[in-house]
Amino acid sequence: MTEPTPPAANYEPQTYAPAATYAPGPPTNTLAIISLVLSLVGVSLGGVICGHIALSQIRRTGEAGHGLALAGVIIGYAFIGLGLLFAIGYVLFFLIIFGAAGAAGVGGSLS
Repeated sequence: MTEPTPPAANYEPQTYAPAATYAPGPPTNTLAIISLVLSLVGVSLGGVICGHIALSQIRRTGEAGHGLALAGVIIGYAFIGLGLLFAIGYVLFFLIIFGAAGAAGVGGSLS
């Protein structure tokens, strides 16, 4: 007796579509990254300056990083403003304290 042959399988190997490839975008402006980092670590004036330079370079060359540069400028200006408010409050605090002490006659002369 001969063995029966197995039925022919209707097997087709599964094919996949080729992977989509994307063109790389424009490079990110380095000064935009530096601007954001400087603003976040507290060197606000450097962050503002680098941010403005980066914004002009991005406008001229079409590089990526507009949001980074803008965030660096905004955060830098915000920290500069907060620093100025703190300095003004510090000076006013001591002017008020010493003014009140002088008006009350505290810390008079040695004579």
